[in-house]
Amino acid sequence: MGSSAETAVSEVQVTIETVCPAIALLDTQGMVVGWSQTAQRLVGYSAAEVVGRSAGVLLVAAGDRAKASQAAQESTLRGGWSDLAQVRHRDGHCVDVRLCVSSLSGQDGQGWWVVCATDKVLVPAWPTEAPGAEPLLAALPLQSCPPIGVVIRDRHLRCIRVNDSQGSKDGIPLPKRLGRRLTEAAPGTEAETLEAVMHQVLESGDPAINVDYQAFLPTKEGSSRILTASYFRLDDAQGCALGVCVVSVDATDCRRAQERLAILGAASRRIGTTLDVMQTAQELADLAVPFLADYAAVDLAESVPLGEEPLAHLGPQDGRIPVFRRAGLASIHPGTPESQFARGEPVFVPPASPFTGVLRSGKSHFEPMLDTSPSTWHDHHDPARAKKIRDNAMHSLMVVPIHARGAVLGVEVFVRTEDPRPFEEDDLRLAEELVSWAALALDNARQYARERSAVLALQRLLHPHRPTGGSAADVAWCYLPADSHHGIGGDWFDVIPLSGARVALVVGDVVGHGINAAAKMGQLRTAMHTLADTDMPPDEVLSRLDEQVIRFTEAEDPRSPDTTMMAATCLYAVYDPVTRTCTMARAGHPPPAIIAPHGQVTYPDLPAGAPLGLGLVPFESATLELAEGSVLAFYTDGLVETRHQDISAGMNRLRAVLARPGLTLDDLCGSTVDTLRAKPPSDDATLLLARTRSLSTDQVAAWQFPSVPAVVSRARTLAARQLTRWGLEHLAESTELIVSELFTNALIHGNGDCNSDRTIGLRLIRHEMLTCEVSDASHSHPLVRQARTTDEHGRGLFLVTQLSRRWGTRHIPEGKIIWADQQLPASA
Repeated sequence: MGSSAETAVSEVQVTIETVCPAIALLDTQGMVVGWSQTAQRLVGYSAAEVVGRSAGVLLVAAGDRAKASQAAQESTLRGGWSDLAQVRHRDGHCVDVRLCVSSLSGQDGQGWWVVCATDKVLVPAWPTEAPGAEPLLAALPLQSCPPIGVVIRDRHLRCIRVNDSQGSKDGIPLPKRLGRRLTEAAPGTEAETLEAVMHQVLESGDPAINVDYQAFLPTKEGSSRILTASYFRLDDAQGCALGVCVVSVDATDCRRAQERLAILGAASRRIGTTLDVMQTAQELADLAVPFLADYAAVDLAESVPLGEEPLAHLGPQDGRIPVFRRAGLASIHPGTPESQFARGEPVFVPPASPFTGVLRSGKSHFEPMLDTSPSTWHDHHDPARAKKIRDNAMHSLMVVPIHARGAVLGVEVFVRTEDPRPFEEDDLRLAEELVSWAALALDNARQYARERSAVLALQRLLHPHRPTGGSAADVAWCYLPADSHHGIGGDWFDVIPLSGARVALVVGDVVGHGINAAAKMGQLRTAMHTLADTDMPPDEVLSRLDEQVIRFTEAEDPRSPDTTMMAATCLYAVYDPVTRTCTMARAGHPPPAIIAPHGQVTYPDLPAGAPLGLGLVPFESATLELAEGSVLAFYTDGLVETRHQDISAGMNRLRAVLARPGLTLDDLCGSTVDTLRAKPPSDDATLLLARTRSLSTDQVAAWQFPSVPAVVSRARTLAARQLTRWGLEHLAESTELIVSELFTNALIHGNGDCNSDRTIGLRLIRHEMLTCEVSDASHSHPLVRQARTTDEHGRGLFLVTQLSRRWGTRHIPEGKIIWADQQLPASA
């Protein structure tokens, strides 16, 4: 039979399975001897009106009646036929039907017929567009009836008629079936269940459709088959129950297809629920067991980052090499005893093995009957694996490559142990389709892991590792990006130590979020660090940063689609623990909140300034004096501004949340963010808290001297005496030399000539460092230079560089300060 004929058979089979057909029982003369309620519903005639009459009178066209008579005569040996026809409804209209007629055998030796008819409108159309369809339809009376099984049982459920197909389906031979009930021919609970269904059909008259059951005896293929049966009551001329007609089709392939569709549907729902590589691999393994295999393992190659140490860095082990990492495991046995390796561990295999072969070729390894003889590769080169195979009775194996975007990411191993059936080609196709479905999810997870690793590395570089306020402040911070997928955005903060025990506190916000905003933020943070090291006042720092932002924008390629104007806001503050003053300037950024030691929260009146990158107006600084223990709260607008509330309402909420003086700094930071953070977040949010400290009077010593050479010796003496009081005698010699050189530099370069009307200041600060500061009225910037052998001067700052940990210059309204830090011992 050609492909179109096969389609026709399949169509009728689907009809029997999915649509409730009309059933009529005919004798050898074509007279109706049994009539179902479904037949009455189809053509309108009751059993009393039809039983005892010729079935041919129901056919409308004379040609159909002639074809039916001819087909009945010619189909005796073939056992059945199928056709399209028109039947006459009781009310006079015609009904297009599909007929499937099958001959029946009985103990009396007379052949009867059963007719299954279905309204053509209710079933799929014939494939008329297929090549050769029209000739097929014209010749349908000559086609055999599709292989459906039919059994007629009397009121006592004894088999009185059966067609030849039924025996090949359920495995019960004809002599054993005729005259017996099903429970007699095939005793068991399943037969009892089916007889209960038939009793119900006899009593109610309602058909039972698509009842699945397993073949009772092995068929010639040697495998268990699944049948689906529909049960119809047949009535006689008086409308009484004559018996039951059972129509069966082999649903094994259909049910297998449904199961395969079900597992592939489950794959779409259950695989790739996260972007975690290990979780995705485990989901793939779990889906294979127990439906397809008794044991499954997912092993991923080096291209998928799983372990901290690359496989290439692991050496061979007993002649085996590390090729994969085990990412997924599933078994019908608790604890997966079949597996040599735990999840996350490297998988060692011999160079010549199916696993490395699959990895190299990209083709599946299919071994329905696993060879466990002593000459196998695993017995020679991998005895531990060979022992696992024997101990767990592994007898069938499939190794399927995991392909994605042209690369082999790894393999999935399918093994059967307790299931005695070997894997079939259909199983391999299903496994390959299942793995193919999951490969994209695995590759997405792999790429996400790589991207996230790169982004987290970028985040570690862009944000302070261990922000500390030193002697000036205790700090706590919280950063929450809106782009939770990448974990980074355009907000930044910084805590930068400055000279003289001071600290710079910075919070900024680049417009946008995600990786592009993070890259721009990194540029600004680097620029800010450079500018902070110059020790310029906050307003001047923002002015220089504004210029830098404009240069960044001008340097971008205007043809690039990603080019956008860099715009950002920033708040920059410098706190001095010696004077307890904080000087701040802002560039379009929300003002900080100041929490007094007793809990009152205020917002200082600071000049707003324009956002960075616009170059509009100069920035202004404001200086505040803070009580010791005050808390400065710096934040970005993502914390206080939402789509439904403006920033002023958010700042009022922030004021209320911060007014909790009893909390530690970390607790206050965490609870504030948890309370105010919008859900879902629409912008990055950052909060930086700094609780101020102050240096006591015994940590600072200061003097003023006239600008004359004679004061150098006096300054050295006072400095040495102060170090003795602080118990830092070991630093006296180096400090005296630093004081001497800085004073000499101030005398020579500070005023142009010695002038007793001008003064030189000396201040020693003991904090985490020992800071020595010398101030003068000059604004000139000292430079270290390489003095020639004949020069009388020029070696002072070089000496200071050698004696101190670092040194520098900062400008003050009265002139400048040159400072030098020396490291204090840990016990100081």
